[in-house]
Amino acid sequence: MPAERHTLYDWFAASAATHADRTALELGDTELTYAELAGLADALAAHLLLRLDGTRPGRVGLLAGRTVLAYAGYLAVQRLGAAVVPLGPGFPAGRNAGIVRAARLDAVLADGTADHSGWPDVPTLALTDPELFRLATTTPPTRRTARPEDLAYILFTSGSTGVPKGVPIQHRNVCGYLAHAVPRGAAGPGDRVSGTFDLTFDPSVHDMFTAWGSGATLVAATRDELLAPVRFVNRRALTHWNSVPSVISLAHRFRALRPGSMPTLRSSMFCGEPLTLQQAEAWHRAAPQSTVENAYGPTELTVTCTAYRLPGGRAAWPAPANGTVPIGTLHPGLQLRLYQGELCVRGAQRFPGYLDPANNAGRFLAPDGAPYDPATALTDAHWYRTGDRVTTLPGAPGPAADTVPPLVHLGRGDQQVQVHGYRVELGEVEAALRALTGVLDAAVVPLTNPGGVELGAAYTGTATDGDDVRAALRNRLPAYMVPATLTRLDALPLNHNGKVDRTALTALLGADGRS
Repeated sequence: MPAERHTLYDWFAASAATHADRTALELGDTELTYAELAGLADALAAHLLLRLDGTRPGRVGLLAGRTVLAYAGYLAVQRLGAAVVPLGPGFPAGRNAGIVRAARLDAVLADGTADHSGWPDVPTLALTDPELFRLATTTPPTRRTARPEDLAYILFTSGSTGVPKGVPIQHRNVCGYLAHAVPRGAAGPGDRVSGTFDLTFDPSVHDMFTAWGSGATLVAATRDELLAPVRFVNRRALTHWNSVPSVISLAHRFRALRPGSMPTLRSSMFCGEPLTLQQAEAWHRAAPQSTVENAYGPTELTVTCTAYRLPGGRAAWPAPANGTVPIGTLHPGLQLRLYQGELCVRGAQRFPGYLDPANNAGRFLAPDGAPYDPATALTDAHWYRTGDRVTTLPGAPGPAADTVPPLVHLGRGDQQVQVHGYRVELGEVEAALRALTGVLDAAVVPLTNPGGVELGAAYTGTATDGDDVRAALRNRLPAYMVPATLTRLDALPLNHNGKVDRTALTALLGADGRS
C-alpha cells in the first residue's frame, strides 16, 4: 500500500490529485470530475463546520439516498477526519433516531429525501442536490488527517435482541482491505464501476473506493436502473460489476440474460448471499469477457474477507455438493481458525469490537482458541466468530502448500440469514412482532424461492388482520426485514423439547403461508 494511503480519504485524494479531469461520479444525467467532486466535498465540509460553529465533529450521520449529496457528503465527513454513520432513507424514522442516539452523533448531513426531525438535539444540515451545487465558494477547511486507529465509519447490523448492533470500522481495517481489493479489481482511468448498494450496506465502500482509489468512474445506479441490471450495464457501458446474486435471478426471470448480452463487462463480483453455480453460469454466458468472482465477509471483517474467482472455462469449475460457488481463500493479512466447523478470523481487517461492548460476548475466541471472557480486554490477537460454517473444497490444493484450500460456505450456525444481501437476525424480527398490540408470540423462518430468500412469519394472539400487522411492522423495521408472508396460528408448532419446531413451521409457511 502506498505510504500516503493511511485513511479512507487518502484513496480518493490520491486519484483527485492525479486524475483531476477524469470523471469520478456519474449519477443519472450528472457527471462530476474528480476535481468537481472534491470541490463539492470541500464546500460541504466547510458549511458543516459553520453549522457546528467551527467545532470539528467526531461522528456524522449521513441520511441520503442516491443523490450527489450522498457521495459528496461521504467524502466531506472523511475530509474532516470524522466517522461516517449511514442512516437509511427507507428506514422507519424511529430506527434512524435510535441509531443517532446509539452512535452518539455530533451532526447529521441529509439530502431531504427522508424525515430528519427525530433528533432535535443533533445539528442537522439538510441540502438538496441543487442547493449543494449552489453552495457559496468558501475557503475549504484545513484537512484533518485521521490516524489509522481512528474510526472511518460505523454501520448498524441486525441484532438478535431486537436492537441494531453498531459495527465500528477503523481506517487501518478498511485500508487493509483496499490494499488488496483495488489491485485485484484491476480498474483504472476510463473504467466504469457499478454502484448498486445503498450506503447502509458495506459493499458500497468497495464500490466507491475501488473506483476512486484507481481513478475509475463510479456509476451509481438510479432506482429504475437497479430493476433492469442488464440494461444498466449496457446503457452505461460498465466494465466492473458488483451486486448481490439475487440480481442474477431477477434478470433471468425477465429473460434479460441472453448469451453475450453484456459485452463491456470485464470483472463481475457477487457478495452478500450465496452464489449458486446456476446463477454464476447464467451471468458467465451473458458476460463472456468478464471474470466471475464470489466474495464473502461479514461487516465485522470489513466488506469481504475471502474471494474465489471462477476459472475461465466452464469445464474447470468446481462442483461443491451444495451447488454454490466456493467462497475461496482469505485475503492477505488475515488468519483463520475453525471452531467446531465455524469460521473464525483475525487480522488487519477485523473490527475492534462492537460499539456496545456488551455485544462482544459470544462473538470472539481468545488467542488460544478458548471461549472469550468478556471481562478481559479485547486485543488484535482475538478471533472473530463469524457464525458461518465452512469446509474446504474437496480435492482442491491451496494456492501454496502451507495454506488452506478454498472454502465452501455451508450455512449459518445461528438464526441469522441474508435477505437480498442484508444480514437479518430472525430474533430481531420476532421481537418486533411480539411488541405489536394483539401479538402474543411469533416465529420467523427463511423461505427459499427462485428469487432468493424471503422471510415467513407466524404469530399467535388476537391480531387477525395480516395487513395491519404488516403496516405496524413497517413502522418499526426496514422494508427488507418485513416478512413477505404473515400467518396467524392458534399455536406455533413445537418439537418434543417444547421449542418452536422451525422445520415444521418452514414446511407449513412454504406450502400456504401467504396471507
